Amino acid sequence: MESMGKEFVRMENICKEFPGVKALQDVNFSVCSGEVHALVGENGAGKSTLIKTLMGVHQRTSGEIYVEGKKVEIPNPIAAQELGLAAVYQDVTIAKHLSVAENFFLGRLLKNKIGLVDWDRMYHETQAALDELNIKVDARQLVHSLSAAQQEMVIIAKKFFQHSKLLILDEPTALLANDEVNELFKIIQTLKERGTAIIYISHRMEEIFKVCDNITILKDGHTVTTLKTSETDENDLVSKMVGRDVGDMYSIEHFPGGEVTLEVKDLCAEGRFEHVNMTVRKGEVVGIFGLVGSGRSEIVRAIFGADPVDSGEIILHGKKVDIHNPVDGIHNGISLLPEDRKTQGLALGSSITNNINLASYDLISKLGFINVGTEKQKAQKYSDKLRVVTPSIAQKVINLSGGNQQKVVIGKWLCRESEIFIFDEPTVGIDVGAKSEIYKLMEELLSQGKSVIMISSYLPEIMGLADRIMVITDGGKVMGTLEREEFNDERLLRMASGLETA
Repeated sequence: MESMGKEFVRMENICKEFPGVKALQDVNFSVCSGEVHALVGENGAGKSTLIKTLMGVHQRTSGEIYVEGKKVEIPNPIAAQELGLAAVYQDVTIAKHLSVAENFFLGRLLKNKIGLVDWDRMYHETQAALDELNIKVDARQLVHSLSAAQQEMVIIAKKFFQHSKLLILDEPTALLANDEVNELFKIIQTLKERGTAIIYISHRMEEIFKVCDNITILKDGHTVTTLKTSETDENDLVSKMVGRDVGDMYSIEHFPGGEVTLEVKDLCAEGRFEHVNMTVRKGEVVGIFGLVGSGRSEIVRAIFGADPVDSGEIILHGKKVDIHNPVDGIHNGISLLPEDRKTQGLALGSSITNNINLASYDLISKLGFINVGTEKQKAQKYSDKLRVVTPSIAQKVINLSGGNQQKVVIGKWLCRESEIFIFDEPTVGIDVGAKSEIYKLMEELLSQGKSVIMISSYLPEIMGLADRIMVITDGGKVMGTLEREEFNDERLLRMASGLETA
């Protein structure tokens, strides 16, 4: 382990209470300059609350915060920034219609001697910061033209440019492809060498062991322990996080495939994907693997009816069907758990009851009137079945953790009694305990003869769960399909990169 600098932030006996909830109880946490410190725990463990307390978003109920040895008050995020604290949250926030340089200097544009915006100096200083971190982006580019990974790296560079002494990275690799993850790790190493303190929040165990020096585990709002990464392993860490031994979490029972439920024949959508052919049987998982932006989501959205196609056929139970919109998809027994559950899968401002029934109101309504009793009964049934952690099914979904929000999306389709479940990155930003529950649910669906199509960027997950994997490369070009006995992580990556076909 590399030598680290002095303690930069220390949080002592932090308590935070919301009405009826003790979110944090006597939590202790510290991070040194030049250290990458992982903060881990299941959803609802208190990670986000602790970070938001440090960043001035929440005010602690009790406890003390020290920055560079001095006790401080952090009444708001601006005060946090003035102390050298910065955060890059999971939901990337950036002005996409502006250039990279304009984002760097947002609210404080540089002026020349005659009071005009000094564009040349802004571009030059922004480019210098990008180059120092080896981020291959032009300062003049509009942000909306960048990939999600590039946008995230631009935000990190901006924090570096603002001389942040501590950087919080919240699930920074959630939507990155493997090569982009490696680029991010190089940037983290550069920041570390320059003495930046980094708090790293992730549910991906292998990343924590690759980039972090120390690990603090939270559970139910308490500090469990702080460990040196070199003195623990994945099984020990997971056991301490969830309070039980998870075992091989990516292993589910595989069932012999039954009759064909779905056939996709020569499906094309110009500029998005081309000549997609796929067969899905009862009781099996068909995986779709490809790098971020390759067209994976576009394919499943087209099957569901959310996006149009130019040509091709969709055949269900041997009969060609016309699916022009999501209502058609739903009525044909297809469900989609989208990658972006917050904007596409849920009505965040509505209750759990509303969300679970969202796709089924036509089944429990007559003459325009909803059977309220049935509505509540179904919501309670699937909330209980999926073990959604909530005080009540009247709770707004926006107040649930990421894992519980994902369970509500699944509950919506269980309530509809769909036959084909499409999971698009179902475990992004979800803790190991919730992941395990989702895998068990998937296994249960398969045992009932349901069919599953799953997109995942995480190779251990897709290789562990899928019976067959279709690999696509840029432009939605299918490179081939591998059977379970042919799975090989190196081969899958080569195919996804367009270097090899099946």
